[in-house]
Amino acid sequence: MAVKKCVRLECKECKEINYLTKKNQKANPDKLELKKFCNRCRKVTSHTETKKK
Repeated sequence: MAVKKCVRLECKECKEINYLTKKNQKANPDKLELKKFCNRCRKVTSHTETKKK
């Protein structure tokens, strides 16, 4: 069975956490990076995975 982990995606430009998603920890051990729309920047920017606080 795949190990799913909940991750938070943070905008690289404004540092705001905009998205929550799941990823397969065994298949993708490195940090997730996606291009998504940021409401604060009002454009598509790169979002990276962050740690839970």
